[in-house]
Amino acid sequence: MRRILWLARREYLTSVRTKSFILALVIAPVMMSGSGIAFALLKDRVDTTDKKVAVVDRSGIVAEAIAEAAEQRNSSNIYDEESGEKIRPAYIVEVVEPNQMDPDAQRLELSNRIRRGELHAFVDIGPEVLHPGEDADAHRIAYHARNAAIDDLRRWLRSPINSQLRKIRLVESGANESAVDEALIGLNVDAMGLVSVDEKTGAVKDARQSSEVEAFLGPIIMMMLIFLMVLMSAVPLLNAVMEEKSQRIAEVILGSAKPFEFMAGKLIGGIGVSLTGSIVYVVGGIIAIKYVGWDEYIPYHVLPWFFTFMVSTIIMMGSVFIALGAACNNVKDAQSLTFPAMLPVIIPMFIMIPVAQEPLSGFSTWMSLIPPFTPTLMLLRLSSPIDIPSWQPWVGLAGLLIVTVIAVWAGGRVFRVAILMQGTPPRVGNILRWVFRG
Repeated sequence: MRRILWLARREYLTSVRTKSFILALVIAPVMMSGSGIAFALLKDRVDTTDKKVAVVDRSGIVAEAIAEAAEQRNSSNIYDEESGEKIRPAYIVEVVEPNQMDPDAQRLELSNRIRRGELHAFVDIGPEVLHPGEDADAHRIAYHARNAAIDDLRRWLRSPINSQLRKIRLVESGANESAVDEALIGLNVDAMGLVSVDEKTGAVKDARQSSEVEAFLGPIIMMMLIFLMVLMSAVPLLNAVMEEKSQRIAEVILGSAKPFEFMAGKLIGGIGVSLTGSIVYVVGGIIAIKYVGWDEYIPYHVLPWFFTFMVSTIIMMGSVFIALGAACNNVKDAQSLTFPAMLPVIIPMFIMIPVAQEPLSGFSTWMSLIPPFTPTLMLLRLSSPIDIPSWQPWVGLAGLLIVTVIAVWAGGRVFRVAILMQGTPPRVGNILRWVFRG
């Protein structure tokens, strides 16, 4: 045991005392959440240059409504209420008389105006938009711009155009014109949780408003932390063992320690590295969340599961990477085996959105009970605002522990045979032979 602890201490200090570990603690979360951070920092830093749009209304009933809606938006929606600073571009509407004789020439001229920078876009409204018939071109509303597919102005135009068309249709059907505006008022649908009963008083508790932070951001952060810990503490074990083997350091260590002790020391050192990094992130994350006033979104009840799943994952994946490192002879071998070995933690990343949206679905349940996927997907489900059946994380943990024991056993057999073997390529057949035959 003393030799195992000495080797674990050596592995731990070798990892955490390096500048690369400190940089990884800082850079890794930034790299993994870079797009979200950039969005948060830049969401209000938009181009506030006014956007001029030409409206060719061949129906004669929509252009005026678009111009009025733009004026209302420009007067109330483009300035910050507190600072008065302009935070959004104004939409300037230019109503263009339709050219009925040669519409294609008119579209070409407007497109050239966009190319010259005189217009941001133009919208061509078909003559039969009020009562669409079989002729699709006659009721088409075409928005032309340099980047029309993701243009905010195009999305904004839907509301005033469709509101005006609905208003005219209601009036034509005999509705009171003075009541039409009220009939078209739209209201938001607030996202609320479930009503519950206070266990102490028995009183009915009001439902709490749900948030995207609680529904998506929190669970995905917990899931990504597991992935990050595997990258920081388990994956490096492959290269570390391969280097010690190729440089003959392993032969020196095995002169005074058994292969099991050598491997166990590596695993315990990796666990120490993961605990160090995760504690830094968890404590720092809690402080940051409290600072921004999101205390109610901190999933304290999930933290014990997080550390349990993380330690199990590091032991399972660490055993695999240690075994593969012992089988490798050079850096090229190590690079070719890293990606296949990472698949158990990469695959859940492709399905995390549907699992986060429907944590109780059959797909989410069964995928989270597959042992290699359990740590990330079960943690994602536990972190969601939906209560999953209490037996599922325990069953998932039991399956994970069984697979972890198998991984340690198989990894130990490969490590014992391959660590002193030189020149034998790490083929799948060789690795399987070492597992079953020793």
